[in-house]
Amino acid sequence: MSREVKLIETITAHLPTRSDTIVGAGDDCAVIDNGPDHSLLLKTDAIVEGVHFQIEDPADKVGHKALARALSDIAAMAGEPNSALITLGLPKDFDQQWVETFYKGLNATAQTFDVAIVGGETVRSPGSIFCSVALTGKVARNKAVLRKNARVRDALFVTGELGGSIDGKHLDFTPRIKEAQWLSEHFDLHAMIDLSDGIAGDLNHICNASGVGAEVWADYLPLSRAARLRAKQGDAAKPAVAAAMTDGEDFELLFSIDPGDAVKLKDQWREVFPETAISCIGKIMEQPGIRLKDEQGIRPLTSHGYDHFQ
Repeated sequence: MSREVKLIETITAHLPTRSDTIVGAGDDCAVIDNGPDHSLLLKTDAIVEGVHFQIEDPADKVGHKALARALSDIAAMAGEPNSALITLGLPKDFDQQWVETFYKGLNATAQTFDVAIVGGETVRSPGSIFCSVALTGKVARNKAVLRKNARVRDALFVTGELGGSIDGKHLDFTPRIKEAQWLSEHFDLHAMIDLSDGIAGDLNHICNASGVGAEVWADYLPLSRAARLRAKQGDAAKPAVAAAMTDGEDFELLFSIDPGDAVKLKDQWREVFPETAISCIGKIMEQPGIRLKDEQGIRPLTSHGYDHFQ
């Protein structure tokens, strides 16, 4: 267990809830009872200079990322985003133009996904720039897709391509809001998560929450061009499969469905989302743990996804 996961488990073990808390800490969003028709989704996410972005990165893309990360979590619940609060921490000698360009990117993403920016906070940071986004959303009652309902023999699917996001995708990805809503409308999604920490970390969250294991097929992983190119950059380069499993910040959807729906899903997906790949990359197993199947056979996966405290 990584330090980050252990810390989260420790501090969330005894959090107070209320009678209207349907899902508390431990999934992509909290789910709150909001009447007979819809549930309220709550999400907060943060980016920090030097961790999630560099000051040399285009400020508008940093602004996009700040909001898009939270939008990706709304997508993982098959929800619809609504309103956001923005907390921005800046050093004393901040660059006014950088901030204005940051908000230009953030506002453009909000308009694209019909999100209202309804307020927030600006504070002085003693060091790096940081931004925290609190986002609300909604989902039809009892329709939020959780991590905990994966079933043995389920087919595992992933959207898009994986690995090498540091070469640009981590600043320029599209949250899969439309794709998730379409999937939820047309298929019985058993479990879903967005890939922020890599398959090795995020699939483990599904498995732990559902009390199952998984087998991942290396030959079927949709490896990005960036991951393949980085794998050729010398002895210290990470193999493309390892990048797909552990790099993180792909912000694609990883989900499980009944294997009997797999062919139907592939056929319909090609018609609705022809520019976005979808791949069956493995299956849910009864035996705990994640196993990787490749040309060397089937073996336990020992690597973990991204950990903030490694």
